Amino acid sequence: MKRPSATVTDHAVIRYLEREWGVDIEAVRARLRRIAQTGVENEAAAVILNGTKYCLRGSTMTTVIRADGPRRRRRKGKSK
Repeated sequence: MKRPSATVTDHAVIRYLEREWGVDIEAVRARLRRIAQTGVENEAAAVILNGTKYCLRGSTMTTVIRADGPRRRRRKGKSK
């Protein structure tokens, strides 16, 4: 019988970055919040800054991608 592959939660990744690499997660969150606020105030779906696209859904930042990266196509029949 095949052994299950290990998974790593987002929580574990964040704690690793915080505790092992010394990343100040709250400082990162504050910076992202300032960027998101610009988009929220302008009712934008995204903010593009220095080649990075900060995607918004309403007042929530949902993801961060390279602004010049290739766009993914949705599979036929898939919807949000």
